[in-house]
Amino acid sequence: MALRVAIAGSSGRMGRMLIEAVLASADCRLAGALDLPGSASIGQDAGAFLGRSTGVAITASLDEGLAGADVLIDFTRPEGTLAHLAACRARGVAAVIGTTGFTPAQKADLAAFARELPIVFAANMSVGVNVVLRLLDLAARSLSGGYDIEIIEAHHRHKVDAPSGTALAMGETIAKALGQELKDHAVFAREGHTGERKAGTIGFATVRGGDIVGDHTVLFAGTGERIEITHRSNSRANYAEGSLRAARFLVGRAPGLYGMDDVLGLAPGA
Repeated sequence: MALRVAIAGSSGRMGRMLIEAVLASADCRLAGALDLPGSASIGQDAGAFLGRSTGVAITASLDEGLAGADVLIDFTRPEGTLAHLAACRARGVAAVIGTTGFTPAQKADLAAFARELPIVFAANMSVGVNVVLRLLDLAARSLSGGYDIEIIEAHHRHKVDAPSGTALAMGETIAKALGQELKDHAVFAREGHTGERKAGTIGFATVRGGDIVGDHTVLFAGTGERIEITHRSNSRANYAEGSLRAARFLVGRAPGLYGMDDVLGLAPGA
């Protein structure tokens, strides 16, 4: 039986990519399409942007959008995502969450929902990015002394949070590998007379412009050499395909907060 998938933020860039991926999948079916009240897309067929008729109308009603869904895929905003999770909990709908910009308190709320629902939550659903995170763990452990670490990320002009969730996940991976807390070592801004770079810090630099989908580079700068680990996204299709892998992973899972390392079998001991 096809996996019945509902999409949040259906008229957005990522929402449309997710709809296209679901419609192209042999084992998934579009069950619902959600958007904000007042959106010009409300009432339209979810496949209209592709010139297709799906029989699923975009709605602001959580009752309508989640009716019959097995899993919700959500790449919206933190406040909206948490409201969607409350509706999922009431209906027993699993969730794949790619939303970024959560505060620590909101992450705690998300974790509370995961005690009652199976949820995959990741800052980046790309298979390639999650492989890069494992490479960064290895690099940080191997280059733990004598190397300065900088994380440079670039995204389109419309992105509202900085640094990106992926850049923060990279920083957290590196800090954990070094036995540190990122919050104690991160440097998010430099301006004016900053003095010499403080040893052991993890620097972040943010670029916003044009239609850049997502570029991330981690630089390990030592004496006489530099090591760069880079991932570039040319399309959101990789995020959509990773999200569908996560949705399939949730079938039959017990409640819990899972990551893409679980989905891809990259978790230690997997």
